Amino acid sequence: MATISAKLVKELRDRTGLGMMECKKALRETEGDIEKAIEEMRKKSGMKAAKKAGRIAAEGLVATKISEDGSFGVLVEVNSETDFAARDDNLALFVEKVVAKSFEEKETDVTKLMAGDLETARGELVQKNW
Repeated sequence: MATISAKLVKELRDRTGLGMMECKKALRETEGDIEKAIEEMRKKSGMKAAKKAGRIAAEGLVATKISEDGSFGVLVEVNSETDFAARDDNLALFVEKVVAKSFEEKETDVTKLMAGDLETARGELVQKNW
């Protein structure tokens, strides 16, 4: 079993934004390989997101964007379970990305809108320990 140094845990934490104990556990499971740890954490984030999908998310953010000529606009609501998560800068940045993509693509189907990078970003937010 590889020795997991505090420096290694800090590096993984800096790269993922996840909790120290979760990073340490992932490094132990991958014998200190940061890249493998990140990959395993991404896989687990999908499982965490699925578990949380049925929970009530009564907090969150609302954002809008209207075209310069006023002919088109989008209103986006992104929910979270806690007010703490709703105040997090990472959630605000995610909401900005959702608004920008929705506005740019004029997409009203949430499933289509979230496909790809936004779904990956959402999964990473869900994985984060608030």
